[in-house]
Amino acid sequence: MLKYILQRFLRALLSLFIIVTTIFCLLRLMPIEGYLGPNWEKMSKEVIAAKLAAKGLDKPVPAQLFDFYKALFNGDLGKSWIYRENYPITKIIMPKMAVSARLGAMAMALSLLLGIPLGASMARSKGKWPDRMGTAFVVLIQAAPSAIYFLFIQMYATSGTGIPMLYNARAPISWILPIISLALPSIASYGMWMRRYMVDAINQDYVKLARAKGIPERSIMMRHVFRNAFVPMVQLVPSSLLYTIMGSLYVESIYSIPGMGGLLIDVIQRQDNTMVQALVLIFSGVGILGLFLGDVMMALVDPRINLQRKEESR
Repeated sequence: MLKYILQRFLRALLSLFIIVTTIFCLLRLMPIEGYLGPNWEKMSKEVIAAKLAAKGLDKPVPAQLFDFYKALFNGDLGKSWIYRENYPITKIIMPKMAVSARLGAMAMALSLLLGIPLGASMARSKGKWPDRMGTAFVVLIQAAPSAIYFLFIQMYATSGTGIPMLYNARAPISWILPIISLALPSIASYGMWMRRYMVDAINQDYVKLARAKGIPERSIMMRHVFRNAFVPMVQLVPSSLLYTIMGSLYVESIYSIPGMGGLLIDVIQRQDNTMVQALVLIFSGVGILGLFLGDVMMALVDPRINLQRKEESR
């Protein structure tokens, strides 16, 4: 088990290194406005050279990359030069990350509480009206552009219930619509996959044998079908959890939530390259961490996974 986890961890580190290094190099091809600010055209060549030297941008790219990783290992993501001039990026991100994490955790809890039972109910009543209604919901959420039902929720739920349209940190009632909007895609995804895995499990020979032995249907569904169907779901939970906690770009924008998603859009528009670089690192790290935790949890709960390298099939 330890060898398996170590292999997955090293693969995750390699993937993160490749992504971050690629983004770092690509950003060095961007115009210098992203490092000097909007009034750089009025600066003299001497001032531009001095500013670039102060930021280490006069060095070759490999040397810049080495300095970047050296600072990163010390917990320094650099400084913003346009969003907040000469201000540490870590101090900008931490309050916004707290906002996204609070709403994302609530949305994830709602997703698990509704999505898993939805899929189980659809599987138990396959072909009946609960299954048809659940399938219609899943198809609607998965097929329709998210912008459509997000705006629908914001407009009509606000007018129908009196819930504030925009986020207010001091008014918890204003958190309801963003949480629902964040949770809907995950609810549909969990419901769809849980139904699929349970239907596959229902058709297995061990379930047919349990029914032939006269075991009650409720016991079969809970002890055999649900437990075995939940095993592959475990791999999806960590990545979904981390992505939801980090916030949605579009949801945070339409509800004016001062979180991580809106921040990324803002710094891209302002061409603050150091901020873009730091946020890409964070979002990439979150995605890779989710995949790594999913692999580890899958190995822990599923004894069928062979951890020997020579027989590894995953």
